[in-house]
Amino acid sequence: MILGLLQCGHVPDAVQAKFGDYPTLYAAMFPGRDYDIRPWLVFEGEMPPGPDAADAWLISGSRFGAYEGHDWIAPLEALIRGIADAGRPLVGICFGHQIIAQALGGRVAKFDGGWTLGLQTYRIGDRVLRMNAWHQDQVLDLPPGAVRLGSSATCANAAFAIGTHILTLQAHPEFHAALIETMIAVRGGDLPADRVAHADAHLAGPDDNGVAHAWIAHVLEGGAVADLPLNARENA
Repeated sequence: MILGLLQCGHVPDAVQAKFGDYPTLYAAMFPGRDYDIRPWLVFEGEMPPGPDAADAWLISGSRFGAYEGHDWIAPLEALIRGIADAGRPLVGICFGHQIIAQALGGRVAKFDGGWTLGLQTYRIGDRVLRMNAWHQDQVLDLPPGAVRLGSSATCANAAFAIGTHILTLQAHPEFHAALIETMIAVRGGDLPADRVAHADAHLAGPDDNGVAHAWIAHVLEGGAVADLPLNARENA
C-alpha cells in the first residue's frame, strides 16, 4: 500500500537527531505492516499530482497555523477536498486534524485556554485513551457532516470523522514520553510554566498510543470508521 504523507513541517532538530522526522515517527506506528510511505513536503510547495497518487493519505503535525496565509495552505486544502471526494482513506494528526477541518468547512483558531502539553486523557466514544499533545490551536467548529468522536478537558473537538474514510486526532499518537521530554528541553522555556510542569510530571504515565495506531491503520487500510470499537458517537 502506498501511504502518501502530506508533511506540513519538521519536528525540532533535537527531536530529529534522537528519533527521526515525521516519516520515521509514523513508520514506527505501523510495525509489521507493508506500507510504502511517500512523503511530500507540502509546506515547501511540494504537492502530489492528485488524490490518486497514493492509496491512502496521512497529514502530519506542523508548527504553522492552518489559518495562516502561507502559499501552500490553499493548494493543500484543495487536495484534501479532492481526497475526500475521491473516497480515499485520510487521517489527520494535530495540524492535520485542523487543516482537514478547515478545508471541509470547519473553523480553526488559537484556543482561549492556551497551550495543551504532554499526556492528556481523551474520551473517544466510550473509550478513555491517554495520548500526548503539543498544541495551542484547536478545531473550534467542526465541518458540516462531521461526527465528533472524542474530547478532553481542554479540547472539545479532539477527534472527528467524516463519512467512512476520514479520521482525525488532535493528539500526537506518534509522540512517546522520551520525545516529549526532548520537546520540553528544547521548547519548554518559551511556553507557560504550569503547562510544561504538567507535561514533565506525566512523563512516566502510561499511554494508549498503540490503540490509536491500530485505529489509524484500520482506516488507512480501507476499514470504515464506523467499524472502530468506539460505540458512542456524537453528531456535530
